[in-house]
Amino acid sequence: MTTNEKIAALRDLMKERGIDMYLIPTDDFHSSEYVGEHFKARSFITGFTGSAGTAVITLTEAHLWADGRYFVQAAKQIAGSEVILERMGEPNVPEVNEFIENNFPSGGCLGFDGRCVSAKNAARYFEIAQEKGGELATTEDLVDMIWEDRPALPKATTWVLADEFSGETMQSKVSRIREEMKKKKADAHLITCLYDIAYIMNLRGNDIDNVPVFLSFLLITDDSIILFTDTTNWPEEAMSYLNENGVKLYPYDMVYHYMQSADMADRRVLLDESIVNYNLVKALKGSAKIIDGKNPSELMRAIKNETEIKNTRIAHIKDGVACTKAIKYIKENVGKIPMTEITASDYYEARRKEQENYVDLSFGTISAYGPNAAMMHYSAKPGSEATLKPEGFLLVDSGAHYLEGTTDITRTIALGELTQQMKEYYTVVLRCHLRLMAANFPKGATGANLDILSRGPVWDMGLDYRCGTGHGVGHILNVHEGPNNFRWRTVNGGPSAEIQPGMITTDEPGLYIEDGFGIRIENELLCVPGETTEYGEFRHFEAITYCPYELDAVIPEMLTEYEKKTLNDYHAMVRETLKPYLTDEENAWLAKETRAI
Repeated sequence: MTTNEKIAALRDLMKERGIDMYLIPTDDFHSSEYVGEHFKARSFITGFTGSAGTAVITLTEAHLWADGRYFVQAAKQIAGSEVILERMGEPNVPEVNEFIENNFPSGGCLGFDGRCVSAKNAARYFEIAQEKGGELATTEDLVDMIWEDRPALPKATTWVLADEFSGETMQSKVSRIREEMKKKKADAHLITCLYDIAYIMNLRGNDIDNVPVFLSFLLITDDSIILFTDTTNWPEEAMSYLNENGVKLYPYDMVYHYMQSADMADRRVLLDESIVNYNLVKALKGSAKIIDGKNPSELMRAIKNETEIKNTRIAHIKDGVACTKAIKYIKENVGKIPMTEITASDYYEARRKEQENYVDLSFGTISAYGPNAAMMHYSAKPGSEATLKPEGFLLVDSGAHYLEGTTDITRTIALGELTQQMKEYYTVVLRCHLRLMAANFPKGATGANLDILSRGPVWDMGLDYRCGTGHGVGHILNVHEGPNNFRWRTVNGGPSAEIQPGMITTDEPGLYIEDGFGIRIENELLCVPGETTEYGEFRHFEAITYCPYELDAVIPEMLTEYEKKTLNDYHAMVRETLKPYLTDEENAWLAKETRAI
């Protein structure tokens, strides 16, 4: 079926059920950022394949909301269909909730799969429905009724992350969570975020591509640990591990019934309504008291322990070796042998797979040449990928999971001759990157504060990029995690998180010129304690990504002396760190690429 045919089939079901508007978010049952193939309902309906976005289908119109990372991609993928692109954050573009409120008919009905919408968002939709004298329909997944070859729910295999890599046992993490529960006077804690569950249990899975988690719900009480999941394909080691830790097992889908059971009667349940889905909260409300609050494990996993930090540095050395070898190969061979975006990406992956304790890519590699790099999350497809030429920029955003940790790095590589504008824009992006990397800031400073510091050089030129400057990085989990990030626009009006020692956050400013080129430079930064003065405690960053920048694209005169020093110091550190792992030829090449300017 074409996109328009799918929308027409959905509208037929809506009419049969008296539904005037149908909401299709990107989420799975756990508010995950990336979702498995079974949950890509929004992609199925609209044809837009980006990792974020929301569709609202009315009886006469179809709308798709996408953020600045996806404006170019979304416009291309929905071209020729009736879908209207709503560019989030642009002037006169309503937010999803605002659109629903303005278009909700009197006495009408809004439908959505209540398992794929958070309780917090559903509460707002309920308010709108009440104001309009209408109602919600949340018990049916209408997309499922027209998606004939929908992929089944995955059944993961799992593996235990040993203490030598996690740095803390499951029992220790559960004990810390129970202490936080006591502070909030809760005797139960429902966790539905897959990253939190994998972190707490020191288990990893493969239910989502490149995100080593497993579909599950976790209930921690003052005397029990209950896991709702499908263990069909689990190895004996993982089953024995659960048994040794006293974990009770129930089927994945039983969680909704259990929340209504006598076991939950009169309990005080801590949960995060911005994550937990509406149907679960609705099931709980009849028997328990809900305490809405952040999962304690969110901050626990964001602040890496000493073992995680030590191991992550090791992971980045391995990754730096792989990426440096790949960049050398691409720069030396472009124009001499056939090379495309995909073969370049494959070369990166092959060099990573050579490293000890390699697990998987941490996300699908973005290998984007020329104008394709203007799409922030571009994905090269066989048959339509660009052929690399000895000119212009190749942007490669990539990363990997190793047993020691997770990496995320972007380098924009000069393949040959560059225009003056390309060099100017590369240099100003590098200035933004270096400013954040060299920041010294007082305790209490947030990601919003530091994002403004980083953007100064591009703002001075009247330029900007439509995304944050950086995100937290999970430890063999989702490559994107919170609460730490660098973003001057706060999400949903909430406060920006304080950047604390132990947090790892990316530093990735960029510029994206539609139909022209794209530039992004990305390192991971570890927040570490600084000096304490009469003005209080200060903090700064340690760069833990080890790979050269593109000096052939730098205009030295545009850099301040401090920026030159920061650049030269970083490159000296890269040379010394990687030297033991490279051949004499590779070290000679690296010395040239990291020469002092």
